[in-house]
Amino acid sequence: MKRMIVHCGPGSTEIALLENGKLVEYAAERSQHRGLVGSFIKGKVVNVVPGMQAAFVDIGQKKNAFLYIDDVLHPHLEKQPKQKPSITELLKHGQELVVQVVKEAIGNKGARVTTHYSLPGRWIVYMPTAGYVAVSKKIGREEEKNRLKQLGEELRSEEEGLILRTVAEEEDGEAIGEDLAQLRKQWNAILEKAKHAAAPVLLHQDLSMIQRLMRDVYSPETDELIMDCPEQAEEALAFLQAMLPGEKPRIIVYDGAAPLFDYYEVKPQLEKDFQRKIWLPGGGYLVWDTTEALTVIDVNTGKFTGGDSLEDTVFRTNLEAAQEMARLIRLRDTGGIIIVDFIDMDRDEHRSAVCERLEQALSGDRTQHHILGWTKLGLLEMTRKRMREENTVIS
Repeated sequence: MKRMIVHCGPGSTEIALLENGKLVEYAAERSQHRGLVGSFIKGKVVNVVPGMQAAFVDIGQKKNAFLYIDDVLHPHLEKQPKQKPSITELLKHGQELVVQVVKEAIGNKGARVTTHYSLPGRWIVYMPTAGYVAVSKKIGREEEKNRLKQLGEELRSEEEGLILRTVAEEEDGEAIGEDLAQLRKQWNAILEKAKHAAAPVLLHQDLSMIQRLMRDVYSPETDELIMDCPEQAEEALAFLQAMLPGEKPRIIVYDGAAPLFDYYEVKPQLEKDFQRKIWLPGGGYLVWDTTEALTVIDVNTGKFTGGDSLEDTVFRTNLEAAQEMARLIRLRDTGGIIIVDFIDMDRDEHRSAVCERLEQALSGDRTQHHILGWTKLGLLEMTRKRMREENTVIS
């Protein structure tokens, strides 16, 4: 069971996602600043750099956005030329074009943009120019994958692309077709606005933080949405009823005396989980250090002495650490390169088991990630897609 706890404070909204009472996701959005990831902007090319095979695009922000050549070529790899042309053949100074933000400006770097457009819906991701159908890898049954792929091929036009999302498993064609029709309508509205607007201009902004969470993870059969703002609760109900007609969402308006995050024990979990040093249930601990280039997580046995031997103690501590750090990576929204310094293990099967535990624990993470394996120094390397600054808690 999932509980989505939404606290509406002065000037900001905070969301906590609990799974069986355990905090797994946290996000905060300032009232005056909604993130740009997923937004469509009509921008203007201000600099084309052949040596980088990239261009810089004015999208109306403090820093120009970065557009790499791979994000200008056709979205389907099979339809890209074998020999890449020069970026100067594709883009010119002063050219106006529609781009989509895929990564927020971070630190000294501007936003990253693409022309590989995608619009996420409830059941599908719509890619108006991709020309292929894909099915979520998290759908295990081959029969169901084939059914959804065939359905996608039947629904799309020749130039369109579709990704059938994990939640589309067992969903009927009518609901998926309605989702596609709505996304096509959104895309046509973006194109129509782009015809008449002068660059740089925002054409379409992705859903609010609350709406994105409801779209991506909410299930009316099992989940609860608890909010302490009646007005936003009404908006959330209307959004869910439009997205899931016929369903009865479980939305609760909280009016208790204690603050919402205190009542559901979110605040103490936040205070503990965003420390540099995080204790594990068995007595070991993690040390979490983030730099501009990467995040380093160090595992220590601490007070844990429960194994039959040193190797057993180390192995059990590392297994527990892998489980907990997967939750924390998702909770903190840690992105980029992640290096984990597990306690040294002598046996290859123990290293494999720890790696498998981490992969399994990350299976619920919606953000793309890759576990690359062990280095010669015994460190575990992984990457996770970085789309915005790492989470911090509003104080």
